Amino acid sequence: MQPLGQYPNPSHTIAHVSDTHLLAGGKLQYGVVDTVQHLEIALDRLGRLDPAPQALVFTGDLADRGEPEAYRQLREMVEPFAERIGAQVVWCMGNHDDRAAYARGLYDAEATSDVLDRVHDVDGLRIVSLDTSVPGYHHGEISDAQYEWLAAVLAEPAPHGTFLAMHHPPIPVPMLPAAAIIELDDQPRLAEALAGTDVRMILGGHFHYSSYSTFAGIPVSVASATCYLSDIAPKARFISAIDAEQSVNMVHVYGDSVVTSVVPTHDSAEISGYGIDVAPLVEALSFEERREMFSRKDSDFNRHEADPIVGT
Repeated sequence: MQPLGQYPNPSHTIAHVSDTHLLAGGKLQYGVVDTVQHLEIALDRLGRLDPAPQALVFTGDLADRGEPEAYRQLREMVEPFAERIGAQVVWCMGNHDDRAAYARGLYDAEATSDVLDRVHDVDGLRIVSLDTSVPGYHHGEISDAQYEWLAAVLAEPAPHGTFLAMHHPPIPVPMLPAAAIIELDDQPRLAEALAGTDVRMILGGHFHYSSYSTFAGIPVSVASATCYLSDIAPKARFISAIDAEQSVNMVHVYGDSVVTSVVPTHDSAEISGYGIDVAPLVEALSFEERREMFSRKDSDFNRHEADPIVGT
């Protein structure tokens, strides 16, 4: 669709998905949450978007128990979808993931206990997948060797800059204080490592709710989860998980800005709206005609709002 306002179309469109927590064999998370079905619903929503994402970035906790079968199922769900829309897939390790099963299941690589860091080029936008997992623990760390590797990667700027994708986001968690126990360690060191580089945004997950901040002057976007959410306003609960309000994020990249939008994964009842057939009619109007039609309060459009949609 042609731009209808001041800004051009974005140069890059990224779908940011986190914390799928797939379980093998049809098992339900906590005996309630169908994590496979929730991911199917999320992919269906992403498949409606125009323009389609150029990359699907999954920021960790892909398999709830690190089961090989869960990684196989994840690939079977995601890779055909990505191929259909023409998107690259970027995987990140999370604290629930198992390195050996992750390497075999997602990359057909030898089982390893080493960190699993990778670099992806998405039409000139570099996406660095950084493994912040610590075997046997839920908090995050970045090793000396990883910092050396990251410095070498970032030494040469990318044409459209760099996104850093990691499971443990380097931000405070005031709405979920317990999560501070399992946050990324030694965040000041990461800030020093990113100073002066071309990193434009950090994508993370881990907390199971959407959050936004800056870190060393870099925007940080935390996607929620497709499995379950952390209730960040619970009643008389220290921590609380709910099977509701799941979402993914869309990230749109412009020349000098980045926009993050939360996309709920589950459909809701429409109460008012217009069909897609209206779009070419709006595009055919001049800027001045669109301004008069949609901004002017007493225009025909604003005097006769869309009819309420009754029924299902």
